[in-house]
Formats: sequence, structure tokens, C-alpha cells
Amino acid sequence: MDEVIRKGPPELTPTLPDYARACADFSWDTARAELAGLPGGGLNIAFEAVDRYATSAPERVAFRFLRRGGEVEDLTWAGLREGTARFAGVLEGLGVRPGDRVFALAGRIPELYVAALGTLRHGAVFCSLFAAFGPEPIRTRMEIGAGRVLVTTPALYTRKVAPIRDRLPALEFVLLTGDPNACPEGTLSLTRLLEEATPTKEAAQTREDDPALLHFTSGTTGKPKGALHAHGAVIWHRLSARWALDLHPEDVYWCTADPGWVTGVSYGIVGPLTNGVTSIVDEGEFNPERWYRILDEQRVTVWYTAPTALRLLIRAGMDLPRAVDLSRLRHVASVGEPLNPHAVRWGVEALGLPIHDTWWQTETGGILIANLAAEDIHPGAMGRTLPGIEAAILARRGDALEPAPPGEEGELAIRAGWPSMFRAYLNEEARYRRCFKDSWYLTGDLARRDADGLLWFVGRADDVINSSGHLVGPFEVESALMEHPGAAEAGVIGKPDPVAMEVVKAFVIPAAGRAPDEALRAELMAYARKRLGPAVAPREIEFVTTLPRTRSGKVLRRLLKARELGLPEGDTSTLEEAS
Repeated sequence: MDEVIRKGPPELTPTLPDYARACADFSWDTARAELAGLPGGGLNIAFEAVDRYATSAPERVAFRFLRRGGEVEDLTWAGLREGTARFAGVLEGLGVRPGDRVFALAGRIPELYVAALGTLRHGAVFCSLFAAFGPEPIRTRMEIGAGRVLVTTPALYTRKVAPIRDRLPALEFVLLTGDPNACPEGTLSLTRLLEEATPTKEAAQTREDDPALLHFTSGTTGKPKGALHAHGAVIWHRLSARWALDLHPEDVYWCTADPGWVTGVSYGIVGPLTNGVTSIVDEGEFNPERWYRILDEQRVTVWYTAPTALRLLIRAGMDLPRAVDLSRLRHVASVGEPLNPHAVRWGVEALGLPIHDTWWQTETGGILIANLAAEDIHPGAMGRTLPGIEAAILARRGDALEPAPPGEEGELAIRAGWPSMFRAYLNEEARYRRCFKDSWYLTGDLARRDADGLLWFVGRADDVINSSGHLVGPFEVESALMEHPGAAEAGVIGKPDPVAMEVVKAFVIPAAGRAPDEALRAELMAYARKRLGPAVAPREIEFVTTLPRTRSGKVLRRLLKARELGLPEGDTSTLEEAS
């Protein structure tokens, strides 16, 4: 029987209190009608995120920026409208046209958020890049996206962009933040341009299908893919944030994701703003003491973070959460990779709250499956599809894909047509078409649905291990290993074997204080065999100090496998250790 963590009485009535009724009553027309809409018709993300609340609550704080040096900078909705209108005026003055691509390469600073929303207000397409990217990942993405404008800092420009500027023929304008007198030749001062710009009076008359956001996702080999999203995505950004993250207008919300990752835009910018919620933005990098202090001092009520960060907090011990006041925190959710059951239980112990896993992809543009605030949690489950979303588990029967019965594993597919669904892989139409079969978007994730309708993640379709005819999901093995107190983290691959086809090999980071020796290896082997059975348990365990992860927290199993077998590593630009 599945473990269940029962929910106590909620402090606030959940935004989705009756799941069954919400599903029965749902309509996309009603969801669309809840937005303000442009005065002349159409839909624009920036108008919904900024103008709506700049009119009704102008002095309310939209973003609270926590700077590296300790300064706190508040940006109200009125200030955000002024800044974004001026940035749109800058783009207008430069001759930037609707549909042109504006890139940003910066840390979590106010100028990035103003640029994102100002670009959308103008009707251009916005794309944010990780500040930690090196010159080649920047060049590749800007080349694919034909970026015409780049917003960045003087230091990042000098170190990472100037060396490749001559290989970016589409790049016309580089706008630098900070001191207007510190702009190298060939760049413009964003500070000065904003001061001199005439603010645009209205948002561009964009339509639901007009392009708005460009997000890059790593390719298994070769170049990354550019997933293009439209202004209509705001319908789902708003609704899914309210439901999956249980956002109420009075919340203080902290999404720890960088806008270089889709989460940092969908739920670090658009989702909270369209729900009228104040967001905390921390410019600093991960630090356990700092993060707990932010939760305490900023009186955070809703927190959206990644399993990678949660694992690091677990490793930091229980003294830190016990030294701060987390009583205001009422909802915690996770994104980026499947959440191991151990982390859900740790949330109850350390935070007084379970962690609610959510599932979505760069391509889906928003959360489609979640553990909801009003429901009990089954640790390890992805949760339920949100109202309006239809999912199926498709099992392969010969050359066909057919719906699988409850309990059977298959590929997770989503009925196409939700508003935040990606509209293209930029310049790769055939690749885009391969993602769909009939009316289904094929996610590439393997899952199963239980008799109660809960979805459970099994693994990526290309990660599944075939060992002597047994199909083994790496996530299941990793979760079991991490239940052992001697293992801090684990990554699992299938290693070719002449007899079994593949055997399960695990790469394990030992827990603090445990030596990576034969005694620990034997403990882990025995524990895994007891938990999983000999057909599923790893045959090999290799101790490592780090695992290759994307910035969203996913273990790059394909990279573990490539390194194990001496194969080409493919695109590694989104690795956490990339620079």
C-alpha cells in the first residue's frame, strides 16, 4: 500500500478545494475570460502581468530584490509599468519590430525583469540566458534565435560576448546595465536609453498565437532546441500558478529559479504577477544559511524550488531550519526533476510541511501535473493533471501506441492544445512534428497511472534499462538508494552486458561522514536488493563526488552513460558546472 502523508486543516481555503468539481466545470473560454484582455482585443502577457495591477494596486510591491551586498530594492506595480513602458520605448526607438528577438544575459537583477516584460509589451520575443553560460553556449543560442538585441552587464559583455561578437551577425544592439560611462565601443547604455526614452502608452496589440517567449532546452546530441511560446500562454501561466502553487493575493512568494530556465519566467515572473502576488528575487547564489534567513526575514508563505536545492538543504542538517522562524510558510513545491520520497518526508520534519511535486517541461510551458494543496500526498507521485489537461499513458503494441490500463507503464502523453504548449522548435519543423502523434504530445517520459488516478514517474523513455527482459526505471533505483543513510545522491544508468543486454550501474555520492569504501558498497548493494529485488537492484556501484546535472536539477544520465562508455557527450552547455 502506498505511503500517504495526510494534510492537516489548511490556513487558507485552497485555490482548488474541489478537484472533481473543478474538472467537471472547466472550460477554456471561462479561463480566457478571467483575464483583462487588451482594450482593442487580443492578448499580451505584459499587459496581464503589469498594467492590470498597476491600475488597481499601483503601490503594491511586485518584486522585492535582495541584492548581493545586502540591499533590498522594492519595485511596485506602478514602478514596473513605468520601467517596462520605457524599455518598450527604447525598443521602439531602436527600430525593433514585433517578432524580433531580444535576449538577456544577466543575473537576477531588476533590469532583466524590466527587459523581459518591456519586450513582451512591445510585441517582441524575449529569451533569457544563464549568466553562467560560457561564450559558446551563448553564441549557439543567439545564432539559433537570431537575437537582434542583447541586454547584459559590462562584465559579462567583456568576458563572454565581446569575444564572439563578430560571429553574431544578427546582433545589432547591445544594451549594458549600470554606469553609462562604462560602455565599451559598439555598445549602448541601457541606463541612459531608459532615461531618455518616451514610455509607450499601450501594450502592443498582440494576439494569442503571436510569439512571445523563446526557451532553450538541451539536445541529447548536437545543438539545443529553441522552444517557442505564444502570448496565449499567459492564460495557463496564471491559472496553473494559482492552482498548483496555491497562490493567494496576500502571499509572499519565492521562486528560486533563474529566468535562464523556463521556470524562472513562467513562475518567477508571469505566474505570480498575473495573480497579483509579491515575489522575492534573490540575486545571490545558493547558500543554506542565506536561504533559511530569507524564508524567515521575508516572511515567505509560498516557496517553489528544485530537488537539487532541497537535497543540499537536507545535507546541511537540521540545525539551520530549527534556528529560524518558518511559521509563515504554508506551501512548498518542487520542480525540475522527480522528487524522491525522502525529500517529501524531510519537508515535514524540517519545515513542518510536505513538499508538493509538480511535473512539466520546457515544451509544456507550464505545470500540467501536480500534488495539490487540498489533497493528501503520496510521496513519489507526480500528482494529478490540473483541470483542463488530459493525459494518457500510451503503451507500445507492436508499431502502435495504445492507452494502457491502470498500473501499466507507458509513455506519458498530453492532449494537444493547452495555451502554454510550445508552438515550434525554432527552425526545426520536422523535429517539432515528431513530438506529436494524432492529437497527443509525446513527452518522452515514462509513467504509470494508479487506480486512484495518480500519475507516477518511471523515467525518460531513452533512460529505461532493459536488464534480462526486465524494464528498469532509473528513478526507482535512485530513490531506493537515497533512502539509505549512507547515500546522499545517486544517478543510475544501464551498462551494456553480453548476457543481460544491460545491467544496472549506480553512481553514488556518499553521505557526509561515510567513507566511499567496500563496506558502504556492500551495505548499499544489500539494501537495494532487499528493497528492489535482484532483477532491479544495481549490479555495480561507483562512488563519485559529483553528478552531472542540468541547472534545473535533472541528473544527466545520458552524460553518465557517455562517460562510462567513452561516447560523445553531446550538448553540455546547461550543466551546473558549465561556465
